[in-house]
Amino acid sequence: MILKTKYIITLIVLSSIAGIIYGFTVIDEDPSLGNKCIGFGTVGLFLIAMPLFLFKESKGKKVKDYMLSEENIKKMREVEEKKTKNK
Repeated sequence: MILKTKYIITLIVLSSIAGIIYGFTVIDEDPSLGNKCIGFGTVGLFLIAMPLFLFKESKGKKVKDYMLSEENIKKMREVEEKKTKNK
């Protein structure tokens, strides 16, 4: 059975948050272990889970639609003019 990417991302996020919480609870007894857990949890969130999430959500979308170009500025102005005329 193949796991869906959303479940993998959720698992990574939950384990990273759990690692960060565990790191903060252990840091008084063993600062080295606590800092490692906090660090690995942060790496899991920002260097593994976030890029996977962005890749999953942006699949099939055109980057050109989200860039600010002359063509898109003209379209935005036309939409604003139509809104002001309707009011």
